[in-house]
Amino acid sequence: MSAQRSTYLPGFAPLFLLLSAGAMCVLVIFPLLVVFHDAFSKGVGAFLLAIREPDALAAIRLTLLVAAIAVPLNAVFGVAAAWLIARFEFKGKSLLLTVIDLPFSISPVVSGLVWVLLFGAQGWFGEWLLEHNVKIIFATTGLVLATILVTLPFVARELIPLMQDQGADEEAAALTLGAGGLTTFFRVTLPNIKWALLYGVLLCNARAMGEFGAVSVVSGHIRGLTTTLPLHIEVLYNDYDLVGAFAAASILASLGLITLVLKTALEWRHSGELSAARRH
Repeated sequence: MSAQRSTYLPGFAPLFLLLSAGAMCVLVIFPLLVVFHDAFSKGVGAFLLAIREPDALAAIRLTLLVAAIAVPLNAVFGVAAAWLIARFEFKGKSLLLTVIDLPFSISPVVSGLVWVLLFGAQGWFGEWLLEHNVKIIFATTGLVLATILVTLPFVARELIPLMQDQGADEEAAALTLGAGGLTTFFRVTLPNIKWALLYGVLLCNARAMGEFGAVSVVSGHIRGLTTTLPLHIEVLYNDYDLVGAFAAASILASLGLITLVLKTALEWRHSGELSAARRH
């Protein structure tokens, strides 16, 4: 049976390649070309004017700020959770893995709604927050919380299999030779996981900057204050400012292309790291 499969597969390979290339063109390449075409449809001047518009600049700054806060926090959590899961056996380990994967299985809108139910005016802590003049929903804090939740698994899920494959022999040897906990982490653990960590941070950052559903629920769509770049695109499109919408979308698309290039490079290093770990 396996011989027959190896005989017939080459005949179907060109068809599969054609179907895959066609699907990629329809689903990825053509929409991407449309974004850049419409962004520059009225010339470079109109494109630059749309990008320099105050609300657009505010949306870009807010997007970068939210990502700059959410990504490092998720990186720290991811390293800590991966180290705990890969190095120890404890009650509740399966539950922790389930919680880490939870944002992958629920809608981003639900992820945003959770924070509204907790910190909104009618939420569990809403009355206390109002009394103490603390604003979370319809503010940058709410955007950060929503982004952290939806990007929670990326770093941890990249590190867990790698650290499990690597084992703890090198760390144990360092501790036996008298190295402290921090020294062992920075001199042994971190160098062994650096490429996987960068790969997870890259994916986390890409999702953080492009997130729409969760931040839409908690933002309130206040132009110039709580609209991130994806929300700004929606506002412009609903206002029939197509050049402005596609100009802003081209920024996200460009970030996506840069992410793709970096992802490919890090993926290559990451796969080499995993192969080396398995050989050991």
